[in-house]
Amino acid sequence: MRVITEWKPEVPQFWESTGKQIARKNLLISVFALILAFIVWQIWSVVAVRLNDVGFNLSKSELFTLAALPGLSGATLRLVYTFMPGLLGGKNWTVISTSVLLIPTIGIGFAVQNPETPYYVLVILAALCGLGGANLSSSTANINAFFPKKHKGTANGINVGIGNLGVSVVQFVTPLAIGVSFIGVMTGSSQVLPDGSEIYIQNAAFIWVIPIVAAILLAAFGMDNLPNTKQSFKEQVVVLKHKHTWIMTWLYVMCFGSFIGYAAAFPLLIRSEFPEINAVQYAFLGPLVGASLRPLGGWISDKVNSGAKVTFWTTLSMVAATAGVIYFLNINHFNGFLVMFLILFAGTGIANGSTFRMVPFIFEGKQSGPVLGFIAAIGAYGAFFIPKIFGWSIDSTGSANLALNLFIGYYVISLFVCWFWYSRKNASIKC
Repeated sequence: MRVITEWKPEVPQFWESTGKQIARKNLLISVFALILAFIVWQIWSVVAVRLNDVGFNLSKSELFTLAALPGLSGATLRLVYTFMPGLLGGKNWTVISTSVLLIPTIGIGFAVQNPETPYYVLVILAALCGLGGANLSSSTANINAFFPKKHKGTANGINVGIGNLGVSVVQFVTPLAIGVSFIGVMTGSSQVLPDGSEIYIQNAAFIWVIPIVAAILLAAFGMDNLPNTKQSFKEQVVVLKHKHTWIMTWLYVMCFGSFIGYAAAFPLLIRSEFPEINAVQYAFLGPLVGASLRPLGGWISDKVNSGAKVTFWTTLSMVAATAGVIYFLNINHFNGFLVMFLILFAGTGIANGSTFRMVPFIFEGKQSGPVLGFIAAIGAYGAFFIPKIFGWSIDSTGSANLALNLFIGYYVISLFVCWFWYSRKNASIKC
């Protein structure tokens, strides 16, 4: 197996003759593994919607909790995963982190077949799905090192943006997979719905086992460990002392926290606010739009040479879109609500790409990898807090309006933060 002994992506001749091909190969495998990681992370966002249909008896709060818990555990695990490529090597950690995805995947497949499964078991499995969410931090820290600075925005946008499509994939594929009987007969018996039709809810998890095994093999035999990229935990954690690590964390919570939080809550939010609408039919559209546009955010930032300006104007659009969501909720107009939410998802995706592009221009050398991983870790807490805030708002007031107004407040503060430190004329750092 080939061992890379030198890596100089900033040297044009090396990049064109050797580096580009190796970097792109590792990026492609990383994207595939990350798609599956996001699928596992967000399985509960669609499975939770169908649990009561197949015999479970869970409250709205309990269902929102199952959708939110992977966000809490995933974000917390990211704080560990961030540093693992530097400690063990990017390829090695990709193999390990992809392998453990089989634990919650197989566990869910068995647990959801029995309505008598205790709630605490579902909670544990939901928390274990955070293993998938944690992968973004390590994947980002790994792939960032493969590319020269002028291509980092696009590369990070592709890796995380297409990886984010796993959210949309699981929300689109699951409704189809649970109705496929020829898979179901191999994985367990069917469940009968109140209307007499049959589904195989276990398929929502079991169909991903073979792709996960394929990703493990691809990472093991196709990816590379780079030389001179390993760092001790002490060398990496020093980034937490920098002011701009925390400023960029605030901005990344604003965009990625919103993306993953809305993705986790969207199906249940539609079911709650528009009970006459088939939530699963539309839920995948938001994550699809947001994830698809993330590479565009990085690419535009590279082209205009300013991720900060792209982040600022995109955040402004998110304020307007959230206000639009509130307006159409108040008049009970689903089509308007959906369009505004898709615009909001689009803003989260573009800003995800532009904020990631800012980091390598603020932090030099090896520091940018741990910073990217750390801000991705904190941003992932949005997958827990946003569904919980929606659930609290609906339980307390009967509407999601209070939650949405709180989010507008956060976006307005983020506008000022981005403008003051990075995008205004006399900002100290141009990124």
